[in-house]
Amino acid sequence: MDMLRDICSGEVLQGVDLSRISHWRIGGRAELVLRPSSTAEVAALRRWFYQRGMAHLVIGKTTNVLFADEGLHVPCIQIGAVMSKLSIEHGEVFADAGVWVPGLSRTLMLNGLTGGEHLCGIPGTLGGLICMNGGSNSRSIGGNVISVESVDSRGSIVERDAKECGFGYRSSIYQMNDEIVTAVRMRFLPGVCSAIRIEMLKDLENRRRKFPLKEPSCGSVFKSSPGIYADFGPPGAVIERLGFKGMRVGGAMVSPKHANFIVNTGRAKAADVLEIMKSIRDAVYAQTGYLLEAEARYVTPGGKVLPASSVL
Repeated sequence: MDMLRDICSGEVLQGVDLSRISHWRIGGRAELVLRPSSTAEVAALRRWFYQRGMAHLVIGKTTNVLFADEGLHVPCIQIGAVMSKLSIEHGEVFADAGVWVPGLSRTLMLNGLTGGEHLCGIPGTLGGLICMNGGSNSRSIGGNVISVESVDSRGSIVERDAKECGFGYRSSIYQMNDEIVTAVRMRFLPGVCSAIRIEMLKDLENRRRKFPLKEPSCGSVFKSSPGIYADFGPPGAVIERLGFKGMRVGGAMVSPKHANFIVNTGRAKAADVLEIMKSIRDAVYAQTGYLLEAEARYVTPGGKVLPASSVL
């Protein structure tokens, strides 16, 4: 433990209640959580684990993560506030992966840069946003990326330009290569601060009207796809038509406000959420012939990160 404290200048925490750091407020206890403050520290930690053959997990703000009720039995590296440096030069933005996405959007607005308005209501960290090629209003962050810095499983630092990142709809190479995004270089265009602010306020008001933002959730549970969207509409509409709004299992509930959100009404378990997800997925398949794919990721006690739909 002392060796890890020497490597990690941020925080080294033992026996962490995952329901306290989970955006869903669900999960057992993590044996060890490490919060590094730089790419160099992430590289040193991964190198240390690799040399000892130790499995480990990497998380950010956990906005699309469902932790197992049994907890987490491998070390966990969390990229967050202690790793969130941000600077802007001539329209180029240099940011650590722990930067909070709504904060990035606001900083862009204050600097008169447009293109980040759609990010203002996405409650995660930049590293997770890059990994998922996240965004809203039919936009994705990949369109602004110049290059991405990451750390591979052996602790080597890698840099890729945007083309090498393999950005697609809600996807990137980082979902498949076991690398940790640690920093990003992006480009945004000049804009008018007041106009940018108006767009952001509209987006935030739209989110407040449509989504259950006051209750713990992971946002949209299921991905949309061109096929199901063209034939039946977005997943939320399909799920609503099948009568799932308000369905409860234990402390978990399909939101009465938006059917593609499963909220924690208090003391929900991962098993409760997965049971609801399975019921929805089975019913949608029986009705439409489409198998919904989960946006949410399930984390096993051994630290494996899987699409939640794969464990239903």
